[in-house]
Amino acid sequence: MTELDRLAAEKYVLLTTFRKDGRAVPTPVWAVREGDALAVWTVSDSGKVKRIRRDGRVTVAPCDVRGRPRGGAVPGHATISDPAGTRRIRDLLKQKYRLIGRLSLLGSRLRRGERGTVGLRIVLEE
Repeated sequence: MTELDRLAAEKYVLLTTFRKDGRAVPTPVWAVREGDALAVWTVSDSGKVKRIRRDGRVTVAPCDVRGRPRGGAVPGHATISDPAGTRRIRDLLKQKYRLIGRLSLLGSRLRRGERGTVGLRIVLEE
């Protein structure tokens, strides 16, 4: 099993982005496999999106819902998906997370609108 398969099978992963001064900012997120990458979904104007826009360097590790790591971190590079890519990631999340995923995505769309969230693609450095 590859690192990508292992991380994509997790319920939560700890996505760590980096501030300008190099400080790590870890966040637990849902993740799903999208082709040769790990994909996550987040609020468009979140700090992690701003940090990824500046520097796509990230690490990803398995974690619990509270963000406590349950394994080693894997380095990777994150990019922000376009609207079509974001829709594809939402569909994959609905499949993986079933009812809770559908409800979360629906609630988010009602609160923030279609453009209020964005997909992130993370290519791991295996």
